[in-house]
Amino acid sequence: MITLQDLHPAKGSTHKAKRLGQGIGSGTGKTSGKGHKGDKSRTGGGVRPGFEGGQMPLTRRTPKRGFNNYRFAKVFQPVNLDVLEKKFEAGAEIDTEALFNARIIRKKNIPVKILANGDLSKAFKIKAGAFSAEAIKKIEAAGGTHEVA
Repeated sequence: MITLQDLHPAKGSTHKAKRLGQGIGSGTGKTSGKGHKGDKSRTGGGVRPGFEGGQMPLTRRTPKRGFNNYRFAKVFQPVNLDVLEKKFEAGAEIDTEALFNARIIRKKNIPVKILANGDLSKAFKIKAGAFSAEAIKKIEAAGGTHEVA
């Protein structure tokens, strides 16, 4: 049996830290391996990623094409049928408030989409922002109803 006191790093995986600026004989004294002066020898020195010395950067000089749906995309909180099966009794009316109180969703103001993962044996009356086609089939097969709210 392994205990905490027996744990140690694999052989060769740890190295001693390089002690910089420890005198001329250490090989990393005086300038501590950073050469002489200049931006790269200073603390916080160097330029940001993508900086090309003042030349127009590649990301800005290449043409931008295509459509991005980011601003228009509808965001839903997904909820699967197997979760509803576990958390609610048969005949329950399930809406955003009920899902929030059951701690299935985190936010009330973002719409919910019911997805078809898992089986449904109980009849529920479900109000949600959206339903997958497969989820609708399973809800109706179990004797429940769905309503887009």
